[in-house]
Amino acid sequence: MSRNRKFIVTFALILSNAMAGLDATIINTALPAIISDLHGIQFMGWLVAIFLLGMAVSTPLWSKFGERRGNKTAYISATIVFMVGALFQGLAPNITWFIIARGFMGIGAGGMNTIPFIIYSQIFKNLRRRAQVIGVAAASFSGTSIIGPLLGGWIVDQFSWHWVFFINLPIALISILIIVFFFKIKQKLNKSKIDYHGAILMVLGLVSILVGIQELGVSPIYVTLAFIFVGIILVTWMVFVENKAEDPIVPNRLFKNPQLVVDMILFAILWGAFVAFNIYVPMWAQGILGLSALIGGMTQIPGSVTNFAGSELGPVFQRRLGRYNIISIGTAAFLVAFIGLFFAGQHTSYAFLLVMGTFEGFGLGLCFNVLQVAVQYDAEPRDVPIATSFAYLVRILSQTFMSSIYGVILNHALFEGVEKSHGSITMSMMNKLSDSKAATRLPQHLLPEMRTILFSGIHNIMLTALILLIVVAILLVVLYRMGFTKTVKSHDM
Repeated sequence: MSRNRKFIVTFALILSNAMAGLDATIINTALPAIISDLHGIQFMGWLVAIFLLGMAVSTPLWSKFGERRGNKTAYISATIVFMVGALFQGLAPNITWFIIARGFMGIGAGGMNTIPFIIYSQIFKNLRRRAQVIGVAAASFSGTSIIGPLLGGWIVDQFSWHWVFFINLPIALISILIIVFFFKIKQKLNKSKIDYHGAILMVLGLVSILVGIQELGVSPIYVTLAFIFVGIILVTWMVFVENKAEDPIVPNRLFKNPQLVVDMILFAILWGAFVAFNIYVPMWAQGILGLSALIGGMTQIPGSVTNFAGSELGPVFQRRLGRYNIISIGTAAFLVAFIGLFFAGQHTSYAFLLVMGTFEGFGLGLCFNVLQVAVQYDAEPRDVPIATSFAYLVRILSQTFMSSIYGVILNHALFEGVEKSHGSITMSMMNKLSDSKAATRLPQHLLPEMRTILFSGIHNIMLTALILLIVVAILLVVLYRMGFTKTVKSHDM
């Protein structure tokens, strides 16, 4: 491909990151209005988890589809699925419709957000150039994340939450048209036998585990344990099937690469922690501080700005400091944010939430770019596509898993608070609390007690995320003591 074509194609693929950034921040801003309109606060965990689940189970499948039909076809197909999901979310008349449509959109997002990184490895063989492109892609996510809260809050306040999904349609269409006309690259297609058996077991196993986790505190404990047990059996069965498959969905050899395994573990824990901020801090601002959707969404802006800074600074200093020193700095920034949020009181200021967002975003920006390039660098050349998609799968699985856990924690606090109110507060009232407009119609004398209930749930969520980050800090200390970081640094870019 010519340089100009590479530039145009990269722009089209970066639009995927732009859509991801928009969706991530707009949905978080719009969630309070959505759950108020559709009466779905008890489904809060599912509203987030179903999208992540769709991405999780489809990511390696899109990667394999790209190997067999070409990454161009895979990207276009995934983006069309994403568009259909966005359209039907905007048209959703009830919470069930919305959840199904969001899951469908997640399936498309699984390919739309991971195939570009595989294509980058195709058209940018030089690792430094690829790191720059990935940095720009991360920056585009951050840039639209800055616009997202403002745009999402404005749309919700001036029109309705339905329109926050329709905005994806023209952007996706532009991206598709550019790829159709400008992406011309020969790709050697994989002719191996398709691993249907492994794919089915993986999807069923992951879905079963997630449903079990989501039912914690809602269904009887034996139902939860049954789902999780079945899921573990199916995933274990998949491992044995993959050992015999001609072209496995997830090759077991990936787990024999210690550097790659460490990359994946760090991705999983860090992303499981940071999702707590993106989902629940806007709810903190709106439901507890009583601010509008626009102002609540703006809690994401400082983090988006520092995310951009971290994404650009990480590769610059990596050669001098080494990847694990960069990740340690990023983890420290995460810790500052979540320690602050854990110790913050119910009446903490809005400005404090913004300051904590700056630390959270900087930590995310530093860690993402370094780890994304590290995965492609540490994998064998033949495994770069599957390692790239599997790293994305790990991140999404972690977010899916922890979103479910956070939803369970919130539901437990809500049900417990409603029960202790002896009938003066209902779950329907708690649904309206998260939307500042609807909250004005609630009994004003009950608002302090209702906000205390919501705060107790969010407080426990922040504690859980903080524990995950402490685990990362301990892991990094162990790696330093083992001398593992010195070995890796000597081979860093």
